[in-house]
Amino acid sequence: MFDLPAPDKLKRIMQSLAMLDAILEEDWECRYFSFDARWSPDTQMGSMRNGQGDDLFAVFDPAGCFIRGFDHESPMSPWTSHPAKIWPGVLEYVPPQFSSSLMEPAFHMDDTTFCIWFPAGAQAWCKGKIEYPSATDPDGSSWLLSYYKGEPETYLDFAQHYYEIDISIEAIARVYKHEPLSSALIEKLKSQRHFDQLVVEAAAIGYPTL
Repeated sequence: MFDLPAPDKLKRIMQSLAMLDAILEEDWECRYFSFDARWSPDTQMGSMRNGQGDDLFAVFDPAGCFIRGFDHESPMSPWTSHPAKIWPGVLEYVPPQFSSSLMEPAFHMDDTTFCIWFPAGAQAWCKGKIEYPSATDPDGSSWLLSYYKGEPETYLDFAQHYYEIDISIEAIARVYKHEPLSSALIEKLKSQRHFDQLVVEAAAIGYPTL
């Protein structure tokens, strides 16, 4: 249904993206990607924020994986109607085991254009029964999820445009493979950040270190 890896692989990709952003950008508020391996005792959470109103949150817990996204320019944005309302079918079919995510204030669910989930033990991603408007990528899911296909070239292109730097794709690939963080790897990514600082961030992300 979606060109998206299963939850275990997706989590590793999200951790890699968060680690790359941490290496390249010291200010958390300026980062695009983040990951919290300690969201709660049994839950981890990855996110993406572009600073222009678009964002995505992914929850990994015993229930499986729950993803909610918002594209503010989407024709399915709740704010295209008055009063604002989420497009029919987007949230109504979410299974009860993901109810805590639906109620999570940090995810501001009132701003949602798509929602998908992968129940524990399932074989594929799921979504609600939705009649989509006639538009290219009507809910914004294609472009918001395009970062998570596990291709180092995707992050290289992102870094060139967002951070305006050109870094080694070989070094990016090493992070995608979860090579333990080291001073040499940080230097290879042309970062001025110190290993001691990034070890702390790696622990919060759940990324391995030497």
